[in-house]
Amino acid sequence: MFENIFQKYFTSKNIIFFIVAILFIIFVCKIPDIAIMFFASFVLACSLEPLVKKLMEKNLKRSAASAIVLSGTLFLVFIFFVPLIVLAGHEIFNFADSFPQYMDTIKDYIYDLPFVTKSNLREIDINGVISSATGVTSHVISETINVGKNLGSAFIYLIVSIIIIYYFMADKDTVRNTVLKLFPVNIRKKTNEIIDSISQKIGGYVIAQITTMASVGIIMTLGLCLLKVEYALLLGLITCILDIIPVFGPAIALIICLIVSYKAGFGILSLICLVFAIAQIVENNFVRPYVFGKFLDLHPLIIYLFLFLTAKHLGLIGVVFAPAIAATVVVLIEEVYMKSIE
Repeated sequence: MFENIFQKYFTSKNIIFFIVAILFIIFVCKIPDIAIMFFASFVLACSLEPLVKKLMEKNLKRSAASAIVLSGTLFLVFIFFVPLIVLAGHEIFNFADSFPQYMDTIKDYIYDLPFVTKSNLREIDINGVISSATGVTSHVISETINVGKNLGSAFIYLIVSIIIIYYFMADKDTVRNTVLKLFPVNIRKKTNEIIDSISQKIGGYVIAQITTMASVGIIMTLGLCLLKVEYALLLGLITCILDIIPVFGPAIALIICLIVSYKAGFGILSLICLVFAIAQIVENNFVRPYVFGKFLDLHPLIIYLFLFLTAKHLGLIGVVFAPAIAATVVVLIEEVYMKSIE
């Protein structure tokens, strides 16, 4: 029995393949930024694949269908974001200028609170602690603004990503066949099935993520507008964007909303917390379980595990694509290991 297994699997080709696979993983770990860019492009290509297939059903070639879908997607993104940025543009600059002042005012308010002045808390260097926080916050905001000064590099990365996405879509069969040739003949069929499973599972990630982010952003924007909070549109947009980072993103968004609105009084601050709670309840109990359960079928603990792993090794972009990376790993474990022992 063991001799048959040894002769079947421990062939020279399989051993060489295993060594090459290990070297490839080591190489990818050495260039995480490039690896995550290719993976992100693959995820986006998978998410657009259903639209490409629908156009191909109308006798369009894959290259033409891919070009139409990608161009249409970019056009829709442009139409959506440009008016939004224009509307929130003046709020962004005013917010960036005023935020350090908000922090200084809150610092003075906390320092003058009766329970602080009459207790040992006065001995704590509140001024120094919050000044440090103000400095960090100001630095983050200034660095965010400075991103706009690097539009040249960002534009180049964007163009490269779009080209990669297009080739993933237009040359899907060629790319797949090339990848399959790297595997031993006896496992190519299984590898092809695994690639299909991964593509289908992570293809819905973009739709699921956009849907959950949009639900939070819309509820927060409408709620803040009804409460007549300053920078309501911008704060709603910030909440929407930060929601892509699980746990920490929404918490940071709420803190920013409270800091900006502290002058409105305790009543308004309480209502902002209520609106935020409603947004999170709707997202976590209705939107997220449905869309992520439908498209990714991942347990929250798995997502959190990969959230921390990607945050440590891949940075912010890794955090953004943590659910897609988790889905990929889960499929590999299920197909390669779990099904084999069943």
